[in-house]
Amino acid sequence: MIQVLFVCLGNICRSPMAEAVFRHQVKQAGLEHVIAIDSAGTGDWHIGHPPHQGTRDILDKNQVDYKGMQARQVKSDDFVQFTYIIAMDESNVQNLAAFAPEPIEAEKRASIHKLLDFAPERKDKNVPDPYYTGNFQEVFEMVEESCASLLTYIVDKEQLT
Repeated sequence: MIQVLFVCLGNICRSPMAEAVFRHQVKQAGLEHVIAIDSAGTGDWHIGHPPHQGTRDILDKNQVDYKGMQARQVKSDDFVQFTYIIAMDESNVQNLAAFAPEPIEAEKRASIHKLLDFAPERKDKNVPDPYYTGNFQEVFEMVEESCASLLTYIVDKEQLT
């Protein structure tokens, strides 16, 4: 099973949006039996909370299910449980280092990327946080586009065709 973890700061805006969108795309591709998806935050402020109302609104508008999703914090086990850890911005990548377990074998460690690495035409590789900007539509468009490219990347890399 390929496991993908999306990470942002509080796990109520960007990473749950990416989790829901990617889950939707994986289901549409008929790959939900081989790809598992989750999200987490590097901060602990929102543990147990549902996605932010702005995230829920944009997901509802686009008919993307987020039922049952609750914020959680990254844990050291995530680095060996997940195949891919997808951060929303450079700050998230740097913050992940605090959760990384003692050195582990490279082949057992998750591959860490930024989501917008999968949107090569975008110059800025950081997904802006709509918690602060309020622009959930812009973030949704970035997430939807990048998740589609991420899915193609995983299908090719993991030879899921």
